[in-house]
Amino acid sequence: MEIKEHYSLKEHHTFKIPVQARYFAEARTADEILELSRHPAFRSQEKLVLGSGSNVFFTKNFEGLVIKIAIPGIEITKRQDGYAIIRAGAGVNWQELVDWSLQQNFAGLENLSMIPGTVGASPIQNIGAYGIELKDVCEGLEAMDLESGEIREFTAEECRFGYRNSIFKNELRGRYAILAVSLKVSDLSAPGVTYRPTASYGDLKTKLEAMDPKTLSPRLVSETVSEIRRTKLPNSTLLGNAGSFFKNPVLAEERAKQLIKEHPQVPWFKDSQGIKISAGWLIEQCGWKGKRVGNTGCYEKQALVIVNYGAATAKEILAFAYNVQSSVRETFGIELAPEVNII
Repeated sequence: MEIKEHYSLKEHHTFKIPVQARYFAEARTADEILELSRHPAFRSQEKLVLGSGSNVFFTKNFEGLVIKIAIPGIEITKRQDGYAIIRAGAGVNWQELVDWSLQQNFAGLENLSMIPGTVGASPIQNIGAYGIELKDVCEGLEAMDLESGEIREFTAEECRFGYRNSIFKNELRGRYAILAVSLKVSDLSAPGVTYRPTASYGDLKTKLEAMDPKTLSPRLVSETVSEIRRTKLPNSTLLGNAGSFFKNPVLAEERAKQLIKEHPQVPWFKDSQGIKISAGWLIEQCGWKGKRVGNTGCYEKQALVIVNYGAATAKEILAFAYNVQSSVRETFGIELAPEVNII
């Protein structure tokens, strides 16, 4: 395992900000992560576990050790009673896992198609799209304590999933490296199991309602989700970004009703914690959609996505994001919280 010094991270995060790591190593096994965590040179160094960097925003050079997780492998660990448990290595590309599950005739991950990133990053963020979040399919995960080297198994409940949140973004932030994630999916090859798509959300609902219900399948839903995402979101290989920069704000019911009364056209939907309001709509109403300032701006097709037009600095992007937040706060009295992991 090679340890690199003063290593450029530009190609290891999708915002493509020109920053460096003091030390960088790619780990393909748990033993390699353990070796790095116990290495005398790195014991006192700050450590950052990195997947594909699709939800990370670097504001400066990282003066510690970046461990890029590249643990491979997908396997079925259990199959009975119409469901299957899939165990995937933390370094597996998320879309590769979705494609693999479709090939096995499994259902449950199709709404999460085209979400960038790795399997290991998915529980940290509790990724979600079109009415499904990781918490809905997560059976548990394995993670290594970077201080002790101990491998611990977490149940889904112990992960404390919330809206784009988990225990790994709060109490255990930076302490664990996720090694593998186990997911529970429906096995459509099992006798008596029928497919029931989750199609209660926005554009996906509209498109699926226009189709013959008899033709619906996980693959068709996956293709539909992918088509929608391609029309709304920029290709990060061409235009640096980290997807949604802000979370959709969740309001108390009384406050949400007041907002909806004042702005009947605002997109909203119920959440277990309250009423979720479209952050993209709020930003668009403030005039930011498609607006460019210097080398950064809001994407022309989705106001929620802040992009790097090629030469943006972290300072530029942060200033732009702050101005977007200020506009929404002044116009609607709503505080937008970042969805990206700002480092």
